[in-house]
Amino acid sequence: MIKYKLSGTTVQTVICQLEQGQTIFAEPGKFLWKTINVGIETRLTRPVGNQAGAPAAAGGLLQKAMDVTKRALAGESLAFQYFAPSGGSGLVAFAGVVPGELSAIELDGTRGWLTEKATFVAAESSIDFDIAFTGMRAGLRGGDGFILEHFTGAGTLFIAAAGSLTEINPAKYGGKIQVHTGCVVAFEDSLKYGVERVGGLSAQTLMTAAFGAEGINLATLEGDGRVLIQSVTLEALARSLHPYLPGSGEEKRGPLGGLI
Repeated sequence: MIKYKLSGTTVQTVICQLEQGQTIFAEPGKFLWKTINVGIETRLTRPVGNQAGAPAAAGGLLQKAMDVTKRALAGESLAFQYFAPSGGSGLVAFAGVVPGELSAIELDGTRGWLTEKATFVAAESSIDFDIAFTGMRAGLRGGDGFILEHFTGAGTLFIAAAGSLTEINPAKYGGKIQVHTGCVVAFEDSLKYGVERVGGLSAQTLMTAAFGAEGINLATLEGDGRVLIQSVTLEALARSLHPYLPGSGEEKRGPLGGLI
């Protein structure tokens, strides 16, 4: 396992200590800083082998094309960045891209984790990356797509969320929970994921969809396993910032809030 330290409050940072022979791969754009003895390399291939310090896949063009296709389907960057020290231990730091909490998940090889897009920060090279399909209907209803990122193997996985994180096990609450579709960050692959409509098609359901800010579909998670839920959705964060972006018209408003 990689030694690490979480720091910060508004936007948390993880500082990883890599020993000789250890490698960590990360999503481009999440790297912050490193010591000079830690090398950085960008590759189109994903880690394989599930062994500590395993290099990226050495396959040919077909392997690279398959890996790039999976990354594209997941809605992420087409390549990974790899970090490895030379001449002893070294430090490298990562963070998410929105204000929020960062979580370190320890995989022991018995269960994998499924994550929404944009949540992955970094992981040991002993962790294998793949994609998983939630089903076309669930994806369309959920509004966040029907492809999740799937991490398996043994090692440490770092993910980031918007706002604060809450961990829940549906088994402690009757075996099933309902979650806002934009708040699901990650969950163990032992759980069954779905999206269901809340209530029948009625005037009250339409009122909830139009004015309740939740819509008429909620994500469901069933079984025994951990779920990580974020307190802020990316859509809500984007809506709150939009009036202050250049060209939004907000900067032209007067002291009466644009009434005149």
